[in-house]
Amino acid sequence: MIIYFIIGAEIAFWLLIVAGLVLRYILKLKRISIWVLAATPLIDLVLIVLTALDLKNGATANTFHGLSAIYIGVSIAYGKQMIEWADQQFKRYILKTGERPKKLYGKEKGKREAKGFVQHIIAYVIGSLILWGMLLILGKDEQTIALYQVWKLWSVVLVIDGLISISYVFFPTKKK
Repeated sequence: MIIYFIIGAEIAFWLLIVAGLVLRYILKLKRISIWVLAATPLIDLVLIVLTALDLKNGATANTFHGLSAIYIGVSIAYGKQMIEWADQQFKRYILKTGERPKKLYGKEKGKREAKGFVQHIIAYVIGSLILWGMLLILGKDEQTIALYQVWKLWSVVLVIDGLISISYVFFPTKKK
């Protein structure tokens, strides 16, 4: 059941972004578009509540419950950046006014990669707090081992991301 909540949250997130951009650029309702775009964190709140209710109603914690914590962490840490990206794409492909993003090399690319890694750390901390909060509330046993496994895997992914991101700082790419 929780997988449907996650899919629904992702769909709702992008629908709110598209609606906000249409309101802003097509219908010229900038003030309303700000409210619509600002409502995206409410989706995270709804997902947290639905996940908690699912677990409270006796569902065995599984990988998808863990993914909901990751989704929330990523949404909070990268939400503004995702909205900015969607804004650029909307301008470029719908309004035909935006520019193609320039390809980064050297120190610029290293800075962007380092910033992305910091955002990943923020997402990881938020998601980990949610995961460990679920483990504290539910207790760590066979019923909740999937949450712990999700956290372990995400920890490995974070380390790999960190190594790759830092490599761009120490070994900057060169323009071909």
